[in-house]
Amino acid sequence: MNKSNALKKGKSRKVTRLPPGTPNPVDVHVGSRVRLRRTLLGVSQERLGDSVGLTFQQIQKYERGANRIGASRIYELSRILDVPVSFFFDDMPSELNTHEGRFAAGLRDKEQDSYETDTLARRETLELVRAYYKITEPKVRKRLFELTKALAKAESGHTG
Repeated sequence: MNKSNALKKGKSRKVTRLPPGTPNPVDVHVGSRVRLRRTLLGVSQERLGDSVGLTFQQIQKYERGANRIGASRIYELSRILDVPVSFFFDDMPSELNTHEGRFAAGLRDKEQDSYETDTLARRETLELVRAYYKITEPKVRKRLFELTKALAKAESGHTG
């Protein structure tokens, strides 16, 4: 029986909470999506904070998942960052669909900080993508793409 059915039937179960100071993995995911979009747009934390009336430190906490982002703030961020609200929840790992999965992921994240492990969330990757799309000539962009693939293939062939 899922949680909503249990609530309808008046049944409840004791839910195990994450240790104090452990961010909820959903908050971490939403924060990482804020960071991804902000960085792709080339917007600083300070500038984004100014747009919503917050300090850059508060934006940092949102992006790390240390502070939960309320519904009205998510709506405001979606307007400022020009994405639908659903963007912040896109690509969420399926394990986060259950309380048990969120709990396990939260404990795992506490053991090893996975904030920077996603190569797509790294600043270097985002800056590279942004620079790539600033190249207006399609043929030049395509040649750079092919060169990058060739270099990666050559590098993976190296064992040394």
